[in-house]
Amino acid sequence: MSRVGRKPISIVKGVTVTKKDDAIVVKGPKGELSATVHPDITIDVNPSEVLVSRHADDGAHRALHGLWRALIQNMVNGVTQGYSQKLEIVGVGYRAEMRGKKLQLMLGFSHPILFGPPDGVTIEAPTQTSIMVSGIDKQLVGLVAAKIRSFRPPEPYKGKGVKYEGEYIRRKAGKAAATAAK
Repeated sequence: MSRVGRKPISIVKGVTVTKKDDAIVVKGPKGELSATVHPDITIDVNPSEVLVSRHADDGAHRALHGLWRALIQNMVNGVTQGYSQKLEIVGVGYRAEMRGKKLQLMLGFSHPILFGPPDGVTIEAPTQTSIMVSGIDKQLVGLVAAKIRSFRPPEPYKGKGVKYEGEYIRRKAGKAAATAAK
């Protein structure tokens, strides 16, 4: 059996997990998440835990088993604690600020970029060089953070751009170092 898939998901106080036909709904203090479960995966909801099982033992079913256990665990964590992703802006003149609910980014282009977050995600700019993306859906928070990073990904020569907090940018030697080596 899958090592990840066979671990039970404990339901913490204040969270309710219900199964309706082929969908699973998780409600908690921060909100509600739902997902349509793959037909080859069986989910048993008990008052204190959720068990995920599969019908067959081939590779695809083993992968689905671990995947759905992790997805349901992420849903339970999301409605209790939530998820957040922090981004940093590096570069002279690069900055971010909030314009109402939209994020305005100055990233060295001839125009500012206005980005409106989707429902269920909140964006904050505590300083001009940092952005905080938070929400209850782990996948959506990661997707929004990746979208903001894609506006100006960090470049390898000076490290300028939008990067994740703690992300290591592998630096390259510039043109002068290449001619000095000859």
